Amino acid sequence: MTHLETGSPAPSEMSESDATAPVPDGRHNTLRWIMLAIGLVAALALPWFVYPPVAMDIAAWALFAISVDLLLGYTGLLSFGHAAFWGSSAYVTGLVAIHWGLPFPVAILGGMVFAMVIAVPIGYLSVRRTGIYFAMVTLAFAQMIYFVANQLGDLTGGENGLQAIPKSFFGIESVETDSFSFYYAAIGLILLGIWAAWRIIHSPFGRVLVAIRDNPARARALGYDVDRYKILAFVLSAGLAGLAGGVFAISHGFASLQELNWTTSGKVVLITVLGGIGTLWGGPLGAAIVVTLEDWLASSGFEGTGIILGSIFVVIVLLFRHGIWGTAQDLLRRLMSSRHDPGD
Repeated sequence: MTHLETGSPAPSEMSESDATAPVPDGRHNTLRWIMLAIGLVAALALPWFVYPPVAMDIAAWALFAISVDLLLGYTGLLSFGHAAFWGSSAYVTGLVAIHWGLPFPVAILGGMVFAMVIAVPIGYLSVRRTGIYFAMVTLAFAQMIYFVANQLGDLTGGENGLQAIPKSFFGIESVETDSFSFYYAAIGLILLGIWAAWRIIHSPFGRVLVAIRDNPARARALGYDVDRYKILAFVLSAGLAGLAGGVFAISHGFASLQELNWTTSGKVVLITVLGGIGTLWGGPLGAAIVVTLEDWLASSGFEGTGIILGSIFVVIVLLFRHGIWGTAQDLLRRLMSSRHDPGD
């Protein structure tokens, strides 16, 4: 049975919200561009309101969360092993910057490419499973990479990590020494990654991913190679995670085993769910809340950071079923629906 027979839209006609938003297409597109403009202004203004290194952490974790949401929210795949791509890119970025002395944008792109390369076999073996089985397979691969990085101590620094990663930026010394200047030199890479995710989601490819998420059997019946689309989405997601991990490593000047640990994967999933799954903007919002809260608790000397974050997570899940941004989106749609209802 085809989409014409059922009267349902084809996958290529579906949006990230399954085309259920009551806003007319023109206004919907205008709203998207307005949100992009607001996001750009917020990113550029962020270091004026918080300490620049903290602002850089927020930006890196925001892109990391978006990469996870590309899989979880738009493809229906929950990965508990995305730290493999964040951490491996951090190490490769550091090694390239240290041993080859290349400007950090080039080093970060090298780390991103490495993350995408290792994502191909991992994705090929993982996407044949679904649900919790997919999550466990990705977690197992991530822990394998963690073990390998720990064993290659001469290369990665082992438990001491890879230290003294330079911030070389085409000979501009202020970027290397001033955290404020570094933020504006590096934020372009993060924004490029966010823009790429936005384009993926709002492309025909992204609509097919949503169709696969909602009904993989139907998408397969319509002629789409579901496994191939999942693998491609997995590799693109790994590339975005690698880009974020490379920026994070350059910002801190080191890469450690913590970047590959399962707790890092758990943290980014928490950020994604906190902001709202399948919303794109939920990742940056969740990252801003979690990173800012962690910094404030660390500065105050409080040692129970995990307890506070866990409590907030439970409250958000109970009160906001679709996350903070997702709930706000639902309320906006209801408001717009009531305003356009001809019965009003």
